[in-house]
Amino acid sequence: MNIRAYIIEDNPIIRDNLMDTLKELVQIEAVGTADNERDAAGWLCGNDNRWDLAIVDIFLKQGNGLNVLAACNQRDPGKKMVVLSNHATAEIRRRCKLLGADAVFDKSTEIDALLDYCQAEQDKSRVS
Repeated sequence: MNIRAYIIEDNPIIRDNLMDTLKELVQIEAVGTADNERDAAGWLCGNDNRWDLAIVDIFLKQGNGLNVLAACNQRDPGKKMVVLSNHATAEIRRRCKLLGADAVFDKSTEIDALLDYCQAEQDKSRVS
């Protein structure tokens, strides 16, 4: 089974490129997107059986990804949430981990690490 990802990113170019890359390189299916905190948290919390991975940007059109993480901190342990941000400072990484992020990646320097993480999750899902 392919991993189903929900992408939370307010820049449409980055969002579309990320979706295309995930599909092409690691066969991850994007099941939806949001560009603001309210829509993202509402969809993730209301559709627990429709996603496996959420990729969350910190700064959104309205609200922020930290609040999305907080809203989902009681999720099933099999649901993974990772942060992909241009602001992946040590403090942001610490706060994200405290709010339940499984991993944090910098958009400008850690895309390959994100893809490796996604591939590892995809491999785990195929074994299960």
